Amino acid sequence: MSSQPNPDPTAGHLPDPADGGTVADGGSALEEAAAVARAQRLTDVITRLRRALRSSIRTDYPWESLPMAQVELLQTLAAAPLRVGELAARQRLAPNTVSGLIGKLLEAGFVDRQPDPGDRRTARIALTEAGHQQLHDWQHAHERRLAAALESLPATDREAVMHALPALELLAKALSGGTAP
Repeated sequence: MSSQPNPDPTAGHLPDPADGGTVADGGSALEEAAAVARAQRLTDVITRLRRALRSSIRTDYPWESLPMAQVELLQTLAAAPLRVGELAARQRLAPNTVSGLIGKLLEAGFVDRQPDPGDRRTARIALTEAGHQQLHDWQHAHERRLAAALESLPATDREAVMHALPALELLAKALSGGTAP
């Protein structure tokens, strides 16, 4: 017997009326179980993919020591300088957590504080040239690793991954509070 999980754990099973589904209607319990199984599989794959990306970056970029939370702040700041509160809202983190992360990035010289032209009482956080370079190097290393991994796949699997991107982008938007069609 295979140790691989069945992609549809409900395959070959009829819904149990005691679980809220009925055999006659195709079963809302069956549909819910299938949806949960799909979500569990997607969660597992995403978790393993993120872990593989984080650890594989050390192969091409072994001196990199930035935690992912700091990299994500650099990515957000690449578009434009922001106040700590704005960063916290965009990252869905507590302002004091963002302040701590910013403190580390300030120490490393990757960001600096700039006066906010709209409110002299606050400052905006901006990437420095070193921060831009750090982010560029980090992204380039990730792109090389992903490109190599994609090229190692059979063409049909590589195409399937690329065809899934629009749906994954919609899923990300839906999860971040945006609306998906």
